[in-house]
Amino acid sequence: MGKIDFKPGNMLYPLPVVLVSVSDGNGNDNLITIAWTGTVCTNPPMVSISVRPERYSYDLIRKSGEFIINLTTKDLVFATDYCGVVSGRDVDKWTQMKLTKVPGTNVKVPYIKESPVSIECKVRSVEELGSHHMFLADVVAVHCDDDYLDENNRFHLEKAEPLVYSHGQYYATGEYLGKFGYSVQKKNKD
Repeated sequence: MGKIDFKPGNMLYPLPVVLVSVSDGNGNDNLITIAWTGTVCTNPPMVSISVRPERYSYDLIRKSGEFIINLTTKDLVFATDYCGVVSGRDVDKWTQMKLTKVPGTNVKVPYIKESPVSIECKVRSVEELGSHHMFLADVVAVHCDDDYLDENNRFHLEKAEPLVYSHGQYYATGEYLGKFGYSVQKKNKD
């Protein structure tokens, strides 16, 4: 097996692909598909999303300082793609995709009822980095669908078949391979 050289670029795949809900605070709500997202810090809980300044949702986030990251699933793949290629300047994506708005509890942005996890965020800072600007945000609330709780109240996101994005394609996940630390766990002798 050999390796070939590519030009410098983003080859960190697969990525979570999320639907980010935004609002101007006056009822003009939008959804944008984002793959440039991730965990920044555990304590305090922080995340980031990166958005091109020319996107319609960019100004809504910049003005309101709030957004909600909604995790996507196999059942939301069509809406995820649609919200990434159609502009909210032209279309009400919530209505077109028949998604249900639920008011946020700590932000003036609705979250998607059909999403298994919705993460309310308040922007802490904006880093203007080039093609994308990164919004660093504090997590102020998390909403989880109780359909994915077991009898011990343990959350099982894998049952929702979360989406990932890789080189322009969507994939569902969910196959269990091991838990954190299994590679060094002591084996039971039979």
